Amino acid sequence: MPKLSDVLATLHRRYDPAWAESWDAVGLVCGDPDAEVRKVMFAVDPVQAVADEALAWGADLLVTHHPLFLRGVHSVAATGFKGRVVHSLIKGDCALAVAHTNADSADPGVSDALAAVLGLTVTGPLDPSAADPRGCRGIGRVGTLPAPESLAAFAARAAKALPETAAGLRVAGDPDREITTVAVCGGAGDSLFEAARHSGADVYLTADLRHHPASEALEAGGPALVDAAHWATERPWLDHAARELAAELAASGATVETHVSRLATDPWAFHIPGPTARQGP
Repeated sequence: MPKLSDVLATLHRRYDPAWAESWDAVGLVCGDPDAEVRKVMFAVDPVQAVADEALAWGADLLVTHHPLFLRGVHSVAATGFKGRVVHSLIKGDCALAVAHTNADSADPGVSDALAAVLGLTVTGPLDPSAADPRGCRGIGRVGTLPAPESLAAFAARAAKALPETAAGLRVAGDPDREITTVAVCGGAGDSLFEAARHSGADVYLTADLRHHPASEALEAGGPALVDAAHWATERPWLDHAARELAAELAASGATVETHVSRLATDPWAFHIPGPTARQGP
């Protein structure tokens, strides 16, 4: 049975904390490196419901994509919701670790998993990491479809492939536009509009798109846009990460059981379209 330190070392080989952005907070949040690990659960968000699910399943380690503490704090008292998460995990002997932008930048990483569920053949990163001489790591991915299809068909493909959310997908562009090359970025990706335009992509799928940047990107002659829920674009990575961690540990003679959270932690509960809203092309 591996120790937490062994599991973290394996996790960090795939998602090196050195690859994280300077503003990020990744790695071990709580837990004893010498504790034994039998069960590892993966989730996007370290919210209380996820912590409760991990404890009910008997997890020894919870790995989340999003950090619990992205900014410095002076207290983890249980008087606040983040403190309560930490207290419940410690009481339940469950460690918490984060793989965020280091998992975004990894090869394969978050956007590879997103590209895979969309049926893309990845050709390279959308924003390559200058620290990778191979040109394989970086944020986002560019890929090609098995055959050209309309923007409307691609949007339907994405809606079917991604986890269902209340908001669904928002699409900007001519429904009949032919789509061959696709740029994707798991999570918030409107900082990469210029990279998407230079990639030659016909459509860019990401999350958390804002009005002005999206409008300006379209006016600048960029690709069509598909705006999905943040959680939905990152959820596919959990299955990949869980499989790869278990397989790599097994290859070294260690066995852990992995589980992917079944909770949808997208914060939006429902969506009400306007009375005259178009329901699609």
